[in-house]
Amino acid sequence: MAPDTEQRAMVYLERREPKTGMFRYYCLHLAPTLFGGCDLIREWGRIGSPGTLRRDPFDTEEEAIEALRSIEKKKDVEAI
Repeated sequence: MAPDTEQRAMVYLERREPKTGMFRYYCLHLAPTLFGGCDLIREWGRIGSPGTLRRDPFDTEEEAIEALRSIEKKKDVEAI
């Protein structure tokens, strides 16, 4: 993965609503595989606590980036 791709391929989102006690995060990043593919790693949960992890494999980095951007658009929170 090229250094400039690595910088673009990480998204960290937070949602903070003190009145309702909601303090959540959602993190997306890419990880190259040994065989030329690329994994999209997702982590989410309560801020300050260990989150849930999910790994989605893709054949190419471009497919993984497309999936990352699609998920980012679906989230209705502001990127930090």
